[in-house]
Amino acid sequence: MRDKINEGFVLWFTGLPCSGKTTVADMAAEKLKEKGRKTERLDGDIVRESLSSDLGFSREDRAENIRRVISVAKKLSLDGTGVITTFVSPYRDMRRKARVSISNFIEVYAECPLEECEKRDVKGMYKKARKGEIENFTGVSDPYEVPENPEIIIHTSRETPRESCARVMGYLERNGYI
Repeated sequence: MRDKINEGFVLWFTGLPCSGKTTVADMAAEKLKEKGRKTERLDGDIVRESLSSDLGFSREDRAENIRRVISVAKKLSLDGTGVITTFVSPYRDMRRKARVSISNFIEVYAECPLEECEKRDVKGMYKKARKGEIENFTGVSDPYEVPENPEIIIHTSRETPRESCARVMGYLERNGYI
């Protein structure tokens, strides 16, 4: 196995809203920093407030949002950074574009039943979507296309965040990134 410790990579967390992506990604970022790995986090909510504040949630706007994230993640990873992204990124074609564009792309699927995601929703987004107050809400009025061959699957309704993080870190260790 080739040592990739000085190469950048992109951990692309995807899953339904409230599936646990951010919790596990934040833990993984901390672990990587503790190991001295140059790491950057790109979070969907933060990117939407800054880089993509001009976009809505139509399929076209979601595609543009992901296109922008791909560009930033690719640049950072080419500079040797471990990039951790957390985006619902509901459509396979968008994730496929990320995979094709980014070397060392690692898809992490946060698998969690819709019912559990709804229970975890402290912002009340699912309730608003079910009432028709939020359009194009993934899992309610817009589809989530489950990844076909993710490198890592974390089962966030059956594992603790620590166990899910250990699964991610184990993958990175086994594949020479840390």
